[in-house]
Amino acid sequence: EVQLVESGGGLVQPGGSLRLSCVASGFNFSAYGMSWVRQVPRKGIEWVSSISNQGNDLYADFVRGRGTISRDNAKNTLYLQLNDLRTEDTAIYYCAKGANHVPFYRQDDARGQGTQVTVSS
Repeated sequence: EVQLVESGGGLVQPGGSLRLSCVASGFNFSAYGMSWVRQVPRKGIEWVSSISNQGNDLYADFVRGRGTISRDNAKNTLYLQLNDLRTEDTAIYYCAKGANHVPFYRQDDARGQGTQVTVSS
């Protein structure tokens, strides 16, 4: 059974930083691309970033230059470093397991329970 457990969210002031983590189990983590997506209040799921099994990364325009996705295959863990956070980054952030090794998110990809990020002064 695929399990994805996110952590690292919290309340942060505008301009601050957070590092989100996602611990994966139940599948061969090193063989799959992974993604971060978010659910903004009163909106649907937004794709944030994806990474291939070997570390090739892609970013949404709104996070490029402020976010870094990474993975530690030895620890079965996915990360998202978010810097210069803005109020519009407030959302529940989810990690998702890809269908194969490429960095691509599909709506039916398995996701964790999410971690809340709130950016407010």
